[in-house]
Amino acid sequence: MPKRWLCIFVLLLFCATASALQRQPDADYKTRREALGKKVGGIAVLFGSLEPVESLYSFRQDDDFYYLSGWTEPGAALLIAPAVEAGDKNPARPYIEILFLPPRNLRMERFTGPKLGADDPQAAKLTGFDRVEEISKLPQELSKLMDGGQPIVYTELPEPGETSPISQPLEFLKRTAAFLTFQDVKPSIAALRLHKDAGEISLLQKAVDISVLAHTAAMKTLKPNLPEYQISALLQYEWERRGCERAAYPSIVGSGHNSTVLHYSESTSTMKPGDVVVIDAAAECSMYAADITRTLPVSGHFTARQREIYDIVLGAQQAAIDAFQLGKSVLYGDSEASLTRIAKDYIRAHGKDLHGQPLDQYFTHGIGHYIGLDVHDVGDYKLPLAPGMTFTIEPGIYIPEENLGVRIEDDFLVGEDGKLIKLSAALPSKADDVEKIMAGK
Repeated sequence: MPKRWLCIFVLLLFCATASALQRQPDADYKTRREALGKKVGGIAVLFGSLEPVESLYSFRQDDDFYYLSGWTEPGAALLIAPAVEAGDKNPARPYIEILFLPPRNLRMERFTGPKLGADDPQAAKLTGFDRVEEISKLPQELSKLMDGGQPIVYTELPEPGETSPISQPLEFLKRTAAFLTFQDVKPSIAALRLHKDAGEISLLQKAVDISVLAHTAAMKTLKPNLPEYQISALLQYEWERRGCERAAYPSIVGSGHNSTVLHYSESTSTMKPGDVVVIDAAAECSMYAADITRTLPVSGHFTARQREIYDIVLGAQQAAIDAFQLGKSVLYGDSEASLTRIAKDYIRAHGKDLHGQPLDQYFTHGIGHYIGLDVHDVGDYKLPLAPGMTFTIEPGIYIPEENLGVRIEDDFLVGEDGKLIKLSAALPSKADDVEKIMAGK
């Protein structure tokens, strides 16, 4: 391994231990819990992710659980019960929230670090919850809230026939509170997560900004005969040294024919002169995921054909941006409001393959997806784009016959004023600007 790359590898290992997760204020998470309680109109119970069986692998909290709690330690659960007004038969009940923590495992903590116990006098202050209890008390607390009839608890239910990280704690709850019936809470949480608050937007912008810096470093480093994995390693180094926890998804660095493979992730080929390379890579910072793609000429300059296809893809992205209408535009579908249709129509009208056929057949995916705590974030794609929504716009053309794939992807936010904001605007996308950066200008 060349000395320069050995140094990067050593620094990467160091940075992996140095990232610092930035948490929003306690009030933000409490507001979300209260909103969920009102939305479902009943008691909600959610379980966090469990400790990895093999302690060599890092722990990452469940997205929904983190969204509601801001809590990053494993094995926790939370209970939310909305306020209830007094009725003929039932007294009034105030809003209730409890965080349940697992008993401490001192042996495991020797491997994974100290954890907070429910018996810690500072537990409520440290977690931002009104109450903190040991997790074995969850069934008892649930039974206190039941007022007869057929009690329903809203929780995350695995798909039929499938298991998930919450399957084990859910089975525990079913065994210890057999009097309950369950409904899926995921759609209600997804509806809340779809519209980002100011704190979320700030964290997402941080992930985007750091990802932009990583892409810029890749542009300046790229040259013929480098293996793809060196660029992949450089990207990882760049965002981890700035405090991000991990990649938002497996990085794609695909050159030549690999540029036409949408989710190519091996990064084992050598980048050849005259080829293009698709770099689809971004950071996860404080649990929020960016998603950015650029296509670069390995030799530093696009050929005439490469530039033709590149400019069509860039034009399709701009057509989708220009067509955005608040409260009308959607990402998918065949309607006139669909940004996917607008991009496809643009591609169909602006170029041909080597056989004279329209290029839209080589645009083989949708225009984009929501981003947030997950790089493909939850939310209803039938809903028109509205303030607080964050998403990608990423048209692409992939022509295997020509070993030529081009994708350009940027991250967007619908602002409170209804205007479209390009979060990744700091990373140039015009062909001339890309070539200038690669030339060190």
